[in-house]
Amino acid sequence: MPSVSVVILAGGQSRRLGQDKSLLLIDGQPLLARIVDTMRTLSDDLVVVTNDPERYAPYALPVRMVPDVRPGVGALMGLYSGLRAVRGEYGLVVGCDMPFLSLPLLRHLVSLAPGADVVIPRMDGKVEPLHAVYSQDCLPPMSRSLEQGHRQIISFFDEVRVRYVEKPEIDRFDPEHLSFLNVNTSQDWERVQERLTRF
Repeated sequence: MPSVSVVILAGGQSRRLGQDKSLLLIDGQPLLARIVDTMRTLSDDLVVVTNDPERYAPYALPVRMVPDVRPGVGALMGLYSGLRAVRGEYGLVVGCDMPFLSLPLLRHLVSLAPGADVVIPRMDGKVEPLHAVYSQDCLPPMSRSLEQGHRQIISFFDEVRVRYVEKPEIDRFDPEHLSFLNVNTSQDWERVQERLTRF
């Protein structure tokens, strides 16, 4: 397996939800802590990108907290800031609001990293940039894209080697696609709680 670090983006404003989604409780544990526990099995180098690290201080998470290089610019800046901070050759990137991450799928993405700069799931033409692997070689094109005022993560993809992981391949590891269920609204949170009662 290639040398991989984990980047968890926790910089969103949670405006649509109305509360900090990274601190939503699942079995008495903040959502971010649940994600950290999952990702620790994949790497011992975990980076959380946040401009407000104090809010996580009570939880003593085994992570390094790093701020955005330039706050308020969006997810591409968060990804760039996290990837700059990792020790591994690759950064496995997830959002802080994904309670049902699949370790088999994540391991599969990492296994595909050699020979690519980005390994990213794609279903029905829609990519999942906050559930993907990025190489350190992405940093220069990311920087150029940010300098040009782009905010979309995919804005630099035409400059790098992208390995898309399509639906049939995803289905082998996560047939219900629960990995990509994230919490942006109160309806999303209800869906998550509904799923939890079924486990």
